Amino acid sequence: MEALLGVKLGCLFALLVLTLTCGLIPIYFKWFQIDAATGCRRRILGFLGCISAGVFLGAGLMHMTADALEGIESEIHKVLAQNSTRSKGNSSNEAPDHVEYPYGELIISLGFFFVFLLESLASQCCPGAAGGSTVQEEEWGKTCDSGFHKHPPVPPPSQSPLRALVLLLALSFHSVFEGLAVGLQTSVAATIKLCVAVLSHKGLVVFGVGLRLVKIGTGSRWATLSILSLALMSPLGLSLGLSVATGDSETQQGLVQAVLEGIAAGTFLYVTFLEILPRELASSEAPLAKWGCVAAGFAFMALIALWA
Repeated sequence: MEALLGVKLGCLFALLVLTLTCGLIPIYFKWFQIDAATGCRRRILGFLGCISAGVFLGAGLMHMTADALEGIESEIHKVLAQNSTRSKGNSSNEAPDHVEYPYGELIISLGFFFVFLLESLASQCCPGAAGGSTVQEEEWGKTCDSGFHKHPPVPPPSQSPLRALVLLLALSFHSVFEGLAVGLQTSVAATIKLCVAVLSHKGLVVFGVGLRLVKIGTGSRWATLSILSLALMSPLGLSLGLSVATGDSETQQGLVQAVLEGIAAGTFLYVTFLEILPRELASSEAPLAKWGCVAAGFAFMALIALWA
């Protein structure tokens, strides 16, 4: 038991150090400041942004959404089985092998529309709070007017602080649940295996978050606080896993956790598809290279999904 506790404490420390290191590198290394970059360096930073976009896409679809769907279906099945066992009206009543209604997809969609509603309210009450800058609009207008494109003007991707906050909150929820899963393991081997799987993708995701904060012009102080708060989430979840006590409400707790993770997945997908990908693909420069970078980031997360 002491060995298992020591391994979990080591995992807690590793999660904290890795998240802080990977998240702070793009914030405090001037090489990653894209505003001051020119020529080849600016092109490389653009490709790194596309790779991080692919990582976010893979994390959202292959990890957060997949985990949420699996968790929601499993927990709903447990609830149905529990209700079936308690029912005394029909002794032959059995729980179904699978849930026919797509509850998981519904909950993820609710998370998506929840952020959509928040942005709509912010745009309605505070015009410009969720929109891009005038400079961006002019740049996009020039892009749409130049060349041989005949498409109608496309609105510029937003630099909304709300979307950055939503991204951090979604990742924070997911990080808590990842840490909770590590903390609930009952053997040293299972704990190490799961921790390595979490570490293998968390570093790249958090690096992408730091790069994203730099690109949208977040001050170094606020960016550091954001990364610090995100870094504390997995250790917090692991600590909760160490101290959690199983009881009669275990099934209800598991269902609540699965629902929250589904909502977090929906919010993450919203930010990925409406903020991160449009911003990285806004420029028409080297479209095939950008596609390759996005695909490479996604492929990396898909590969990790074999073990995570």
